[in-house]
Amino acid sequence: MIGFASPWILAALVTLPALWLLLRLLPPAPQQVRFPALRLLLGLTPRRDSATRTPWWLLALRLLLLTLVILGAAGPSLHPHPLGQGATPLLLVIDDSWAAARDWGPRRQALLDEVADAARRQRPLLLLTTARPQDGTTIAVQGPLSSAAMQARIAALEPKPWPTDRAAALQAVTALSHDTVTEVIWVADGLDNPAQDGRKLAAALQALGGGVTVRQGQAGRSLRLLNEGGGEQAALAVSSLALPLPQRLAVRGLDDSGQVLAREDAQIPAGQTHTEITLRLPVELRNRLARLDIEDEQSAAATLLLDESWKRRIVGLVDEDGSTTPLLAPLYYVDRALAPHAELNRGDIPTLLDRRPDALILADHVLNDSESVALRDWVQAGGALIRFAGPRTAAAIPAGGRLDPLMPVALRPGGRSLGGAMSWTAPQGLADFPADTPLSDLKAAADVKIMSQVLAEPAPDLNDKVWAQLADGTPLITADRRGRGWVVLVHVTANASWSNLPLSGLFPDMLRRLVALGAGGRPASGALAAGEVLDGFGLRHPAGGIVQSLPPSPAERHVGPETPPGLYGPEGGRVAFNLGPLLPPLQALTLPAGIQSQPLERSNSPRDLSGPAFAIALILLLADLVVAARLRGAALAGLALLAGLSGQARAEDDFARQAALSTRLAFVHTGDGFVDGKARSGLTALSKVVAERSTARLDAPMAVNLERDPILFFPIVYWPLSSEQKPLSAAAIDKLNAYMRGGGLLVLDTGAQKAGADSSDFAHLTEGLAIPPLTSVSAEHVLTRSFYLLKQLPGRWDGAVWVVGNNGGDDRDGVSPVVVGANDWAGAWATDAQGRPSFPCVPGGERQRELAWRFGVNLVMYALTGNYKADQVHLPAILERLGQ
Repeated sequence: MIGFASPWILAALVTLPALWLLLRLLPPAPQQVRFPALRLLLGLTPRRDSATRTPWWLLALRLLLLTLVILGAAGPSLHPHPLGQGATPLLLVIDDSWAAARDWGPRRQALLDEVADAARRQRPLLLLTTARPQDGTTIAVQGPLSSAAMQARIAALEPKPWPTDRAAALQAVTALSHDTVTEVIWVADGLDNPAQDGRKLAAALQALGGGVTVRQGQAGRSLRLLNEGGGEQAALAVSSLALPLPQRLAVRGLDDSGQVLAREDAQIPAGQTHTEITLRLPVELRNRLARLDIEDEQSAAATLLLDESWKRRIVGLVDEDGSTTPLLAPLYYVDRALAPHAELNRGDIPTLLDRRPDALILADHVLNDSESVALRDWVQAGGALIRFAGPRTAAAIPAGGRLDPLMPVALRPGGRSLGGAMSWTAPQGLADFPADTPLSDLKAAADVKIMSQVLAEPAPDLNDKVWAQLADGTPLITADRRGRGWVVLVHVTANASWSNLPLSGLFPDMLRRLVALGAGGRPASGALAAGEVLDGFGLRHPAGGIVQSLPPSPAERHVGPETPPGLYGPEGGRVAFNLGPLLPPLQALTLPAGIQSQPLERSNSPRDLSGPAFAIALILLLADLVVAARLRGAALAGLALLAGLSGQARAEDDFARQAALSTRLAFVHTGDGFVDGKARSGLTALSKVVAERSTARLDAPMAVNLERDPILFFPIVYWPLSSEQKPLSAAAIDKLNAYMRGGGLLVLDTGAQKAGADSSDFAHLTEGLAIPPLTSVSAEHVLTRSFYLLKQLPGRWDGAVWVVGNNGGDDRDGVSPVVVGANDWAGAWATDAQGRPSFPCVPGGERQRELAWRFGVNLVMYALTGNYKADQVHLPAILERLGQ
């Protein structure tokens, strides 16, 4: 179906028949021929002359040309929206949850396309986001907004690291006035919840009366651990919506610097909703892991942060006699409880200390002097000494309650037991675990009974050292910090002779938390202050805004603006709060009858046909001029062709004039609106910073089309490589090679779209460039001291930077023609209209941004002045030769 933006212009078509008749009646202008032989005309008899008529095919050609011009001026479009909706308000609804992060760019572009279409028809615009805003305010409909304001709002939208709140969105829609018919475009994340709030929201949108179109892309996938803290194998589960085709994916394990330590391919079978993956790692690599994620899927739910509980501890079991007799062996139950979660070693104390354990467990072991000295030093350095009581411990308690340096509390001689001198009439149960201890999140087991124990001497600070107690208030577990380490005493035996605690399910959980004290750490307790949080793309940022402390109990934790996913707690005791494990099973969004569902990229979206109409009209005009040239000479056709091409020539002249008359930076136009906008903003801000910090003055940066525009005028051409860009032609490659040979500096940034981008993904774009072998920038390179003295050259990310080896080669006097990195420098430089940074810098925050500014200044100075500061590289040798 074809429609017109200005159908009234079509009225000009009625003049075409009259024009046809007029052209038929008026002959072409007669040709004048000068001929001096007048005598040949003498004697000729005058006769009736008939005027020559314009050929019918030429008339048809010219009328078709005029018809196309009229049609083009009327604004034709393919698949237009119905004209009756011209003044109807348009409500744009977007699910900006974690599930939308997977294809956020196409989702945002779909909204921008709708805004552009609405702007042509001057439609009022409204906006509704269904995830809770970052500032914690209530979800509400925004607008009416102008098209420019709406474009700015949409450009600023980012996915949130939490699910949608469609119940709140439903209230916002219900509050809208139903007096005006409103059309709705809903860009949904494709997911629903058990309460079916998506279906309810769709019904409410349908009630607005203007029709609802739902646009859906790829819903995100979630990742969770199946055996957190256990085994050399990390068992993971990936959840997804069921799809008709198999889903191929890979899960990666990364350390704090972003280095990939493990990778495992997997596949979700067709029609299935999840798969399980196992990562096999040695202890050394496992303990270096900081995060797990789904490769090439940046979202909060596809990212798992790892804390101290993930690390597989090295635990020494002090076994005096090597007994492994089941049930009665002192360490049998300890071994069974910790074997799935830690690397266990048995032996005497000197042997175990040589293996650098995180924790040592002693079961009713009385220390000699040499062992005490060795253990005191080890505990002070960060080890966790966990001791269980028993008959030998009770017998070795010194009279008078003197404190043993390797006991957390002073013990009372004699102890207490069922039927003893200080007896109970019945076995004692457990009281609730005290708050603000590493065991506070455990639930006291009702079936645990204590028959005997060693008693702590009363002391003013005793309550501060009690981590578990019996129902009558007597301590069961006491602990005290010694240097960087811990000393813990369990006041009963490690086997079942004094209690049934080792037989309970509480015992392994308790031991895991105690073992985690090793290496100077302490499991965080109480409310946990926010450290770093994830955004919707799964990237870490320092906590700020309204982020609050994380409740100590997992049952009280809910993901949202106040407590987003991230790392909480003090340094050395961080607790990972992940989104994936909190999500219910993923289920697809179901819609009421009468609602259209379309993909993000619509096949029947409105398409402007004005350009093709004018292009065909221009071709017909040229054909008409060719005919006229045959009749009137080639000169007139040449003038017409020159006139037709003058606009393009003027445009090229204007570009060259702007580039040549002032010093500017340039960036390559990639065709990706987000990447190009970021590059323009970043280079604009960098130009201002260069002017503020040096005497160099740069005009506004310019975008260059490598296929069309000259680039020799620019000292720097910044190329943010984008997957949206098509490979360059041979002419463009030759242009870039000539630019580098002529002294220009080409900056290739492979990190403009995402962190850790693989440069091999863009090899097809740079194929054919004459780039010599590269080497990483050393501390002595001129680029590190052309203005500032720098050790790092970061951008939004912090990675290696590469230049041509041997400082650029002799043919360029030691100046590299190319700088290559994956740090997204433009992202670090980019600012908004108020001068505020547009994107976070990871992991160094604002300090990293300042280093990025300094690198940008160095880069400009390097391009403008070359190696004039190269003598600073050799300054020590120069001073030595001068005798200073």
